[in-house]
Amino acid sequence: METTSSRSSNKKDPGWKYNSLKDPSKPNYITCNFCNKTTTGGINRAKQHQMGHLGNATVCPKVPQEVKEELWNYYNEKKSQKSTGSSGSFQMFNYLEDCRIGDDDLDEVELVEFNASGKRLLTAKSGAGMQGSGKKTKGPMDLFLRKPETIVQKRKESKMRQMSIKDSDLEARARTVQYITRFFYQAGIPFNVSRLDSFKYMVEAIGRYGPNLKPPSYHELRVPLLKKELQLTNDMLENHKKKWAKYGCSIMSDGWTNRRQRSIINFLVNYPAGTMFVESVDASSYMKTGDRLYELLDAFVERIGEKNVIQVVTNNGSNYVLASKLLQAKIKNLFWTPCVAHCVDLILEDIGKLPNIKRTLERAIFLVGFIYNHTSALSLMRTLTKKKELVRYGVTRFATTYLTLERVYKQKLNLRKMFTSDEWMKSKFYKEAKGKRATDVILMPSFWNEIVYALKVMGPLVGVLRLVDNEKKPAMGYIYEAMDRAKEAIQKAFDGNEEKYKNVFSLIDKRWENQLHHPLHAAGHFLNPQFFYNDLSIATNKEICDPGVKEHLLNGGVRMEWKLQS
Repeated sequence: METTSSRSSNKKDPGWKYNSLKDPSKPNYITCNFCNKTTTGGINRAKQHQMGHLGNATVCPKVPQEVKEELWNYYNEKKSQKSTGSSGSFQMFNYLEDCRIGDDDLDEVELVEFNASGKRLLTAKSGAGMQGSGKKTKGPMDLFLRKPETIVQKRKESKMRQMSIKDSDLEARARTVQYITRFFYQAGIPFNVSRLDSFKYMVEAIGRYGPNLKPPSYHELRVPLLKKELQLTNDMLENHKKKWAKYGCSIMSDGWTNRRQRSIINFLVNYPAGTMFVESVDASSYMKTGDRLYELLDAFVERIGEKNVIQVVTNNGSNYVLASKLLQAKIKNLFWTPCVAHCVDLILEDIGKLPNIKRTLERAIFLVGFIYNHTSALSLMRTLTKKKELVRYGVTRFATTYLTLERVYKQKLNLRKMFTSDEWMKSKFYKEAKGKRATDVILMPSFWNEIVYALKVMGPLVGVLRLVDNEKKPAMGYIYEAMDRAKEAIQKAFDGNEEKYKNVFSLIDKRWENQLHHPLHAAGHFLNPQFFYNDLSIATNKEICDPGVKEHLLNGGVRMEWKLQS
């Protein structure tokens, strides 16, 4: 029996304006005011009949478009209130928050940096080079002031409250930053450049110089200043080399193909203080065989110093695997580590080949391609989604596929509304073969069910990909835990129904055993205090502490002891 509150709330439903209850003794039998069809599912079923293609109700042929829009708007409003921002009944398990990797997540790191960079350093009201009421002049003491790098770093670390700024100072800043803004616009500089430390150093240095700074000329930028910056970079490289010898380092190779179809490898060196780019090599003649690739890798290891290199990180191609075996045979204490981001992307690629997911991806790609290739369809879509796009780019091709699939699902109601609107049905595309196929896909219940399945399977793995591909924190000590939590998240998403995810787990395990189950990953997990002291049984875990891993740990320990003694 309905309560008083539910009755009053039902009367506010706009569906009652366009439907009638003929017999009060049969509250579920509702008659449409436009076509006189009686439905037996209450007011919600009657609204589905008038809204069109929501659920399995037949579509009312006489309902006006403005009534459709009113009912859809009411439906979307109620849906958003219930979900409080979640996409339908499907909520992706955010396992990375449970991992608690570090003190903050990648996005939070960027947010803190952005907020901190907006704070001004507290300064006195007088003194050479300081902000004051008088003119800004330079004197001999300016030579001894702190460097812009130091000031910017202090500003980042400072947690002091921002001082109140006079209106005159605000106006002066507004005029100044407008010139900077105009320079960005005229030169077509990406806004993200403003987050670079070098940009902040430049602004700070100009401010501390004072008025009448002569900007660098075209010739200065092109020749003498470029040579000077090259020399400064080489000096910095030499300083890094001394630390590589002291702490050890990792070589990372990043392969890509340029527009001329040349295979380029960027070589970078990483150690606890950070990563430094060393050189870029045209490796077109080396990529054909593992033997040739071994020659290239071996030459670079010798250049950095065999005693300095702890591991070499490459992708997982068969030529790299062979080259790594030859390299490890020559240098006994050297580790070869496959790129985890590449491994996870290969797992996603394997999952994308499963019949039901492959079919879903093909339909989604067709649908998105159709909308974006027809301006009128794209305009209608953007109107209904309030200019929210369906395509979102990720760190890899399959991450992009997942993110796009997720956006399509979040716009499910708006897309259905689009393909059942009068504007769409009156367009020329509605009668074309591709337009009919797009409409069929949107109104196909199985398509949306399979999207949910794909998101549940791929979501946690994209989370792992995001973790290992970030440049803020080293992920070596978290890979074991991240993969375990990803599998747990998939299992939880299907309520432990093994039939729904066993094929996915077999694909994950195949890549994990052959490529990701690496001694350094086990060592990183074992030596991570967050996991070791949280679960002391880790010391007896056979998977982590098998004889092979112990041997590698001992070798690493001997190497570490040698480093400390030398």
